[in-house]
Amino acid sequence: MSRTFAYCRVSTSEQTTENQIREIETKGFQIEKHRIVTETVSGSSPALERAGFKTLLMKLEKGDRLIVTKLDRLGRDVADINRTMSHLSDLGIEVHCLALSGFELQTAIGKMMLNVIMAFAQFERELLVERTHAGLKRAKAEGKTLGRPKALSKRECDELIAGSAEGATNSELARRFNVSRATVMRIQAAYQ
Repeated sequence: MSRTFAYCRVSTSEQTTENQIREIETKGFQIEKHRIVTETVSGSSPALERAGFKTLLMKLEKGDRLIVTKLDRLGRDVADINRTMSHLSDLGIEVHCLALSGFELQTAIGKMMLNVIMAFAQFERELLVERTHAGLKRAKAEGKTLGRPKALSKRECDELIAGSAEGATNSELARRFNVSRATVMRIQAAYQ
């Protein structure tokens, strides 16, 4: 008898998997709580290397069904999703993605739809990278400062170095300038 599992993933601790679980239930899937695997991990880490996904794989048996709300829960790029889908297929696991309106991803049409959607997703991702690089290049050309603002001004850095030369400890300097010890050490290294 086949069992149904759900895999729900979010990228940050500020997010919750509750919406994904609710969406799965709204679509009519009644999944026992112990068969819902949730985790908080970036989609950029390969699915087969995630702790929660590994736990899920140990529970799955041939003929079981895995429900995900969207493909990006399984991976962020085409290669990772393909690897994950192939691994699940080899195990005899049926994957059901709610965002694909119920296409069974192991059928010929399901595989074709999956490849088309992943190709568009990869294309969109590459366009985003191109736009980001173009925007950074334009900002540099306009003389804008990129990256994080400096923790201390040039004058404060000079004062920090002077304090260091006078024998102040890194902890004292960190408290005096309201920065971390790592920042103090980074500024000292830059001035040597």
